[in-house]
Amino acid sequence: MIVVGIDPGIARVGYGVLERTNRYPTPLAYGCIETKSSLSQSRRLREIYETISQVLDDYNPACVAIEQLFFSRNTTSAMQVSEARGVLLLAVEERDIPIAEYTPNQIKQAVTGSGRADKHQVQEMMRRLLRLQEIPRPDDAADGLAVALCHIHTMR
Repeated sequence: MIVVGIDPGIARVGYGVLERTNRYPTPLAYGCIETKSSLSQSRRLREIYETISQVLDDYNPACVAIEQLFFSRNTTSAMQVSEARGVLLLAVEERDIPIAEYTPNQIKQAVTGSGRADKHQVQEMMRRLLRLQEIPRPDDAADGLAVALCHIHTMR
């Protein structure tokens, strides 16, 4: 079974593709969709939509797990990220793929054992748990892997 994990954003969307095997999850791909701030919001959303659509078509996942948004004081940024999350959910829904949502604390707890883990701890745990040669970079890609791994752990 293949799970795609998504860490939504507008400047960078992290994603990770894991295959759940009998014993250990196997990373198939991970990366980051980056959009330039010089582009219009609509163009950035289109790039996110087209790229995640390609990932979904390439890997045909059984499920997509996505991080729920944590709203801070910057409402402009929160709205832009919400729009990006919307196009991500649309791409998944168009393919009738089940969606699971997790809070940042749930994800950190599932992969590090602490809901207060920092970015570096998440990256290091992804390297260890997925038996990667290097820490996944950028941290958004590690977060995408963490979301997918959280879902796999939750399904057990």
